[in-house]
Amino acid sequence: MKRLVMGILAHVDAGKTTLSEGMLYVSGNLKKLGRVDHKNAFLDTYQLERERGITIFSKQAILSLEQTRFMLLDTPGHVDFSTEMERTLQVLDYAILVISGSDGVQGHTETLWKLLEQYRIPVFLFVNKMDLDGAEHDTLMEQLKHRLGDGCVDFSGERPAEEFYEEAAMCSEAMMEQFLETGTLTQEQLRHAIVHRELFPCYFGSALKLDGVEQFLRGMEQYTVDPVYPKEFGAKVYKISRDPQGNRLTWMKITGGGLKVKTVLTNAGLSVEEDAVWEEKADQLRLYSGEKYQMTDFVPAGSVCAVTGLTKTKSGDALGLEPESPEPVLEPVLTYQLILPEGADVHVTLRKLRQLEEEDPQLHIVWNERLQEIHIQLMGEIQLEILKSLIAERFGLEVSFGTGNIVYKETIAAPVEGIGHFEPLRHYAETHLLLEPLERGSGLEFATACSEDVLDRNWQRLILTHLEEREHLGVLTGAPITDMRITLLTGRAHAKHTEGGDFRQATYRAIRQGLMKAESILLEPWYAFRLEVPQDSIGRAMSDIQTRGGTFEPPETDGEYAVLTGTAPVSTMRDYPMEVVSYTKGRGRISLTVDGYRPCHNTEEVVQATAYEPEADLEHTPDSVFCSHGAGYTVKWHEVEQHMHLPAVFQPEKEEREPEQQVITRPVKAAYTSSQELDKELKKIFERTYGTIQPRAFRSARAMRYDHPREVLRQLEPAKDYLLVDGYNIIFAWDDLNALAKENLDAARHALMDLLCNYQAYRHCELILVFDAYRVPGQAGLVDSYHNIHVVYTKEAETADMFIEKVSYEISGRRNVRVATSDGLEQIIILAHGAQRISARAFREEVEQVNRQIQDTIRRQNQK
Repeated sequence: MKRLVMGILAHVDAGKTTLSEGMLYVSGNLKKLGRVDHKNAFLDTYQLERERGITIFSKQAILSLEQTRFMLLDTPGHVDFSTEMERTLQVLDYAILVISGSDGVQGHTETLWKLLEQYRIPVFLFVNKMDLDGAEHDTLMEQLKHRLGDGCVDFSGERPAEEFYEEAAMCSEAMMEQFLETGTLTQEQLRHAIVHRELFPCYFGSALKLDGVEQFLRGMEQYTVDPVYPKEFGAKVYKISRDPQGNRLTWMKITGGGLKVKTVLTNAGLSVEEDAVWEEKADQLRLYSGEKYQMTDFVPAGSVCAVTGLTKTKSGDALGLEPESPEPVLEPVLTYQLILPEGADVHVTLRKLRQLEEEDPQLHIVWNERLQEIHIQLMGEIQLEILKSLIAERFGLEVSFGTGNIVYKETIAAPVEGIGHFEPLRHYAETHLLLEPLERGSGLEFATACSEDVLDRNWQRLILTHLEEREHLGVLTGAPITDMRITLLTGRAHAKHTEGGDFRQATYRAIRQGLMKAESILLEPWYAFRLEVPQDSIGRAMSDIQTRGGTFEPPETDGEYAVLTGTAPVSTMRDYPMEVVSYTKGRGRISLTVDGYRPCHNTEEVVQATAYEPEADLEHTPDSVFCSHGAGYTVKWHEVEQHMHLPAVFQPEKEEREPEQQVITRPVKAAYTSSQELDKELKKIFERTYGTIQPRAFRSARAMRYDHPREVLRQLEPAKDYLLVDGYNIIFAWDDLNALAKENLDAARHALMDLLCNYQAYRHCELILVFDAYRVPGQAGLVDSYHNIHVVYTKEAETADMFIEKVSYEISGRRNVRVATSDGLEQIIILAHGAQRISARAFREEVEQVNRQIQDTIRRQNQK
């Protein structure tokens, strides 16, 4: 008999638990059919789940067929409980992805699909609720292929066999060869394609009415293969929970050999250091199905069980020959202060809360010593409500939560050597660490490049342990650091005075000293979004996304709706779903999924609001301790190099001398994405242009500040025709100005301004030339007159794109407005505002034509 662990996943309200109920009932494993809305579903075992009608915790049910025994794992569908769902993926043989026929593929569905792809799990799809209005088979099948992949093939058997085989054969070269030769495909070939994720069977039905459920079960049994497991013992821990009596349960899948009751288990294996090894006895082996379980003396490979008696296990542990689990992809992006009721003991409560952190490691419950507060990380508001109820039910505490804040992180821009020295009387340790930036999403890596002739292996391993044992904080806001490789370069111990704790202090101080020296980058979480709005609302939607610091692809049309996909900061999008419902009158919808960390869009504002003082954080001090005349004394971090006992190892590469003027390139779809060096150069250029030391000739005494673009319009004479020119976009799009900018950006600006003065004099339009100055700290917006045109220098945090879009919005519909730019995104938005667009190339042709006409006029005048 085949033994398979099958996970069932879906976006919320797709009918996942209802399908599980139907599968258990149709297969004869459940005598009475329950319903989620009747609060008696077999797998909704917790009171909170029955009250809310959603799955909160993953559950197991045993589903036996004639030739196959499925261990069915029902996972949460709500995005707030995605981390619970992801933990089960590491033990699945196959997955069932449920999609609502009335809603189609949702944003969270695509997130689940990507996770399944990352974990390389074969997938069966069940499109549910086909009995509801709006569920069209052909439309849904087309959507599955478009959004998930061409490997999605209809297995419902409602079409000729030859047509089915031909479509399936398109998913694999081997199957295509077989089909061309014989005109058919074998079941073995179909099973092979499914298990290798080349083919994804799709079934349709209604779980509530049991329509299509039996056919789906037959397909699962027919098109799955039994995994081959090694004879040696192996197991993967994927979950920690507690039964109603408070017994600690360790949920694991046996991936090799088998597990006997009373076996002594250990985590000593391929991926564990010696000092982290534990040994404990498996007291009971439980096979759960819903709330009930049966105890057994032996669990074979391929089965999932709950084990009692283990106190040191944690989610992700690899036992026996099982390899180490990968780091989870999904992580919380919001942090909340947990407020205890009056009189509650903080330390006792923290110990209790550690139980919850065992069960959900992504909670990251921490005691903030500086603020004297408990902080907890969550995925969203629903999880917060559930956690509040759970704490009251389990510990009898009526807690509340403060306002949610963003979980920021920090990294560095360039490599730096950090030095830590700890030498109070009769102690000694010095550590040199190299901190290097890594790609986004890499996390932290630790390594050593120190020779054992310089520092003994035991000390090196101890330093690596100290690097891994603690969450190290950055120096901008005190947020955790990430995306770095920290390498031990060298170190020194004393034969008599060095103790283990000395290198802990030296290591912590070395990291901190390096961060103080480095150029730090604040990172914030971003959402990937999919926004569907009526087509008459797309202009508002695009403007909203850009105002919130987001980017998006050109909109697509889907019937009466327009679809916008892109990314935006979590901090600006948290309240946007309610706003979408408001301005679309309930017709629009948006799905948000966490899309990793990127540089913060408002770093200065966040840093000021946090008011973190890194040197005042004594628990994470960057200073070192040296000894002189029998007494220890503190040396500030910026003076450590003058006192250190070992020479510096890392020699940063010497920067080449920058030219006097440096061109800042600009991609089509965004504002400037220049490096820090280019930003500094831009600041120098701006200060050289507008500073009090060397004011430029082209800035008149009548230059005025503005806070909103409409204030610029008030300073202009009413006109029939307006032309808005994106200055830097035009400069870098015209070859001659681009070449001039490489030599002198100031000269390129003047050349463009002179050309536009001639153009305006001939065309008699109100011409506004806009230059970016949005990265100049504290800069107010300026509008000036240069002969017969108006020149605007945008204020801090305002790009030329944003200024032009606001102006075009203010005056389009009442005047003829044209915008000269080759920024594709900007063109789309101003088009939605009713303005006319003209590319940089077409605008160049117009300017050259005007110049020729002016020359002809001058020539005719000279001939008279």
